[in-house]
Amino acid sequence: MNLKEVKEMINLMNENSLSEIEIERDGLKIRLKKSQGQGHEVFMEKMPVMSAQQQLIMEKTSGSAKETAEKKLIEIKAPLVGTFYRAPSPEAESFVEIGQDIEIGQVICIVEAMKLMNEIKSEVRGKVVDILAENADPVEYGQILFLIEPN
Repeated sequence: MNLKEVKEMINLMNENSLSEIEIERDGLKIRLKKSQGQGHEVFMEKMPVMSAQQQLIMEKTSGSAKETAEKKLIEIKAPLVGTFYRAPSPEAESFVEIGQDIEIGQVICIVEAMKLMNEIKSEVRGKVVDILAENADPVEYGQILFLIEPN
């Protein structure tokens, strides 16, 4: 963000009688606030920039939430923070694939946390509609991993 853009934001504030404005763009957050003496205070903060992979996950997850509501899909979420694995070993076949039917108690993935391999078992019966995490990617607590169409 350059000085010209900051001046344009100040003009925008003045024209619209705003006392504060905050804009976030390209990993930079800027907040302008009028002080008592009608001067302006400028606060700038560099935001962590999401990798393309993280942005894709966010877009896929937010898009899937809309689909889930429309299709009555069940979300299986990560129960802990760790590394997501679709198979028990690099050479082995994946636990589940898109389109596959799963049963209650069936192992659907592994989340490794602190060198412990935690088997994640399905709590629902249905068909795997989507797998939202990539193999060997880090996952957050509560991140949607699978979308299941219940049977």
